Amino acid sequence: MTTEDTSSFRPALPRADHVGSLLRPQAIAGARMQGLKGAELRAVEDREIAALVAMQKEAGLRVFTDGEARRQFWHYDFMGMLTGLDMKPSTRSLPFQTKHKTPPIEAHLTGPLDFPADHPMLRHFTYVRDLVAPGEGIAKISIPGPSACHYRMVPENIEHKPYLDQELMFHDIAATYRKAVQAFYEAGCRYLQLDDIFFAYLGDEKQREERRAMGQDPDELVRKYAWMLEEAIRDRPADMVIGMHMCRGNFRSSHVAEGGYHGAADAIFNTTSVDI
Repeated sequence: MTTEDTSSFRPALPRADHVGSLLRPQAIAGARMQGLKGAELRAVEDREIAALVAMQKEAGLRVFTDGEARRQFWHYDFMGMLTGLDMKPSTRSLPFQTKHKTPPIEAHLTGPLDFPADHPMLRHFTYVRDLVAPGEGIAKISIPGPSACHYRMVPENIEHKPYLDQELMFHDIAATYRKAVQAFYEAGCRYLQLDDIFFAYLGDEKQREERRAMGQDPDELVRKYAWMLEEAIRDRPADMVIGMHMCRGNFRSSHVAEGGYHGAADAIFNTTSVDI
């Protein structure tokens, strides 16, 4: 008996695809500076995101995103909406090679991790989904990959003491993301992009040394991050495409990490079933 290869059932996507965020519309930035929240802010975001999708259609694209226009951080927003993970004020900013500082907040594990049924980004996706008419293309959402929940968790911020056991933390992150993948599928998502940039960070010797100082083996982290990724996506339905994005950080055209991708290549290409 042989196992049927379902990869051919996954939908064919256009070769041109927008990967990252779009410049936040001025109207959204202005609304936040004015202190708008809740329904008032959402109304501005909805209007401006509809215009962003229209711009993508006009440009000839057939994969459409909201450009992450609702987010302050590409990853912290999603993470802070998980059960058991909270964003709290910090005295530290992220170490970009620029004089500009990111807002000083950090992730804290405050309880057992889970993906809530009412995670706000499900609604973020369905809003874009409903802007795409049949035959126009496909709606996509990008979320941070599972590695973000570990890499951005400094040991002193693990308030939920069972997660001092790293193996338990890895297991629960993977289980949380498995639920997330299924929830987005049930919301109609057939193209989910995981921004798993910390594979690339672990090619930077400075970043690797920081991990060693925490008592972590950077090469083992690459393997564990690939394991979490595959655990999250391996049972996805046959008609769901998983994309993966890597970079070395980007904030005001500045970066964090340097170095190559060779240290992560085997783990990514040979131990995960990412499609794109």
